[in-house]
Amino acid sequence: MGEVRIGIVLYPGAQRSAAMGLADLFQVAARMIPEPQEDTRGLQVRMIEAMSSTAADTAPALPDTSGDPWHVLILPPSLDAPIRAETAAPLASWLRRHHANGAILASVCGGAFLLAETGLLRQRAVTTHWAYADAFRDRFPEVDLDPDRLIIDGGDIISAGGLMSWTDLGLKLVDRFLGPLVMSKTARMMLVDPPGREQRYYSGFAPRLTHGDAPVLKVQHFLQRHEGKEARLATLAAEAGLEQRTLLRRFRKATGLTTTEYTQRLRVAKAQELLQFSRHPVERISWEVGYADAGAFRKVFHRIVGLTPGEYRQRFHA
Repeated sequence: MGEVRIGIVLYPGAQRSAAMGLADLFQVAARMIPEPQEDTRGLQVRMIEAMSSTAADTAPALPDTSGDPWHVLILPPSLDAPIRAETAAPLASWLRRHHANGAILASVCGGAFLLAETGLLRQRAVTTHWAYADAFRDRFPEVDLDPDRLIIDGGDIISAGGLMSWTDLGLKLVDRFLGPLVMSKTARMMLVDPPGREQRYYSGFAPRLTHGDAPVLKVQHFLQRHEGKEARLATLAAEAGLEQRTLLRRFRKATGLTTTEYTQRLRVAKAQELLQFSRHPVERISWEVGYADAGAFRKVFHRIVGLTPGEYRQRFHA
């Protein structure tokens, strides 16, 4: 079947340690391939230096696009601020051309900003690091962003969320091209979890506070002070000096959440802290964060975090 050609794109600001880590992961995976058979695929991995250009549709540092097509082009994470639109433009055009020729495009963390600049993500689900969520939504409102998920596989476009989720992406690609046996062997050799985690296991609640709606911000500060325990709509509306229906509309527009969802996330964030740093039973923690019914608390916690309170404590207890 021939070799799978994987390009790791070193765009301006790309984290080279992650790029090298991906290359190492694929090298380990290649060693896990069983004895070569007629239908066995190998991996060919190449670093692609992709410095930006001021020309409208050229990227002179990129390699010649003629010859064998790429199977996958990966955009690593970045430790810098997300790539700017004018810097990304020539690279985005180059990526679109390869996608049109059959290449899978994949991003990690801040690499999603360059991926989105291609225009290929309209009405499609994608993830990035949860800390970038507001900036991404502001810049690409037409994209369906889901920062709770660690990896989203859309077939021809794959995105991974956290800074270290390049391991999940790498294993996902190994699974696709070399099969689950090679993937599981690679994961064991590298002592990393196989794909299946979710970013929401690790992310805290980072509410939007720079939206510019002063009455809504006042309500947010009120909810923070009370840790979400005092959340009656009449009380919140009085605090904001708005009609209840007006508050509900403006609150959702400003924060992306309803007042109920916002309150639940505040309570769950407090519960996560107690599960990590105390030995209190779940029933007591439920009561302390404002839930009289421990069963209802467990359901809300699982829906938001993706783990039960017991599973969360087992994984993250200090």
